[in-house]
Amino acid sequence: MKRSDFFYDLPKELIAQTPVEPRDSSRMLVVDKKTGECSHRVFSDVTEYFKEGDCLILNNTKVLPARMYGTRVDTGAVVEFLLLSRKAEDTWEVITGPGKKARVGHSFTFGDGSLTAEIIEVLPDGNRIAKFGFEGNFYEVIDKIGEMPLPHYITEKLEDKDRYQTVFAEKEGSAAAPTAGLHFTPELMEKVRAKGVEIGFVTLHVGLGTFRPVKADDIKDHHMHSEHYYLPAETAEIINRTKANGGRVFAVGTTCCRSLESVATFTGEIKEAEGDTDIFIYPGYEFKCIDCLITNFHLPESTLIMLVSAFCGYENTMNAYKIAVEEKYRFFSFGDACLICE
Repeated sequence: MKRSDFFYDLPKELIAQTPVEPRDSSRMLVVDKKTGECSHRVFSDVTEYFKEGDCLILNNTKVLPARMYGTRVDTGAVVEFLLLSRKAEDTWEVITGPGKKARVGHSFTFGDGSLTAEIIEVLPDGNRIAKFGFEGNFYEVIDKIGEMPLPHYITEKLEDKDRYQTVFAEKEGSAAAPTAGLHFTPELMEKVRAKGVEIGFVTLHVGLGTFRPVKADDIKDHHMHSEHYYLPAETAEIINRTKANGGRVFAVGTTCCRSLESVATFTGEIKEAEGDTDIFIYPGYEFKCIDCLITNFHLPESTLIMLVSAFCGYENTMNAYKIAVEEKYRFFSFGDACLICE
């Protein structure tokens, strides 16, 4: 298939700039996976689509306030650092801007001086390896001085950085939020449990590659970014128990979907597993684990809309997006939700 097959025209005003309150008051387009029929609901109605014996799997990664502004020690020049991935306790791969102000040997200080950094390597793609100096807990330090790394299409300032965090976020490490999970509240999760639905968690640390555009005309030529995942034994047991009893597995978000399908593909079963995945799911892929998908509305020509098309069917997906635009749903990270099930 061609990249252009996944293009749709999206008016700029439909890109959500701020989250709705309360979280579960967003709209939800429900798509019947088999027929493609669409219905319009509110996210708090999602409990109606669960049956006793189903399970709900969520990504409990926690977004780092990974964007920081510091000054170069020798010149005072202001430089932006964006944390990408941890290499050691005090060493990270980062994006710097402007790059020419961050070369090997350059030192920087951030905030009140509680954090320092030295560039120790420049990678072939232009990213840097930085060694940080700090006292105490690194995550507590950056929580005080860092900003949430909101996607480029969100231009309004986020007043409460917890709103770019799910209510069940626990494992530090993401450069972006698993946004389908933003719609859940603790109360809504309790209502799901009350229907006899087990809830489990996976961890996939979302990288900025999730926003990287597909440049290849033939989507098979696209090289997928790699992300780290962990599927705990407890969650694997929930999924296997659900399947054995005839229940359905609801995956929340493309990140959760990619984690579960990676384990099923790489190991041939659902069991405790950890590793890096660059799995690229597009039409023609045969799903091995998930039965239902809760997701947001994704960018045109992105790997995410390709994954949704693989799960829901290409025609069903593109028609659902056409309806969502016509009905003025809110798109992308702070946007509305889409539930795909039979």
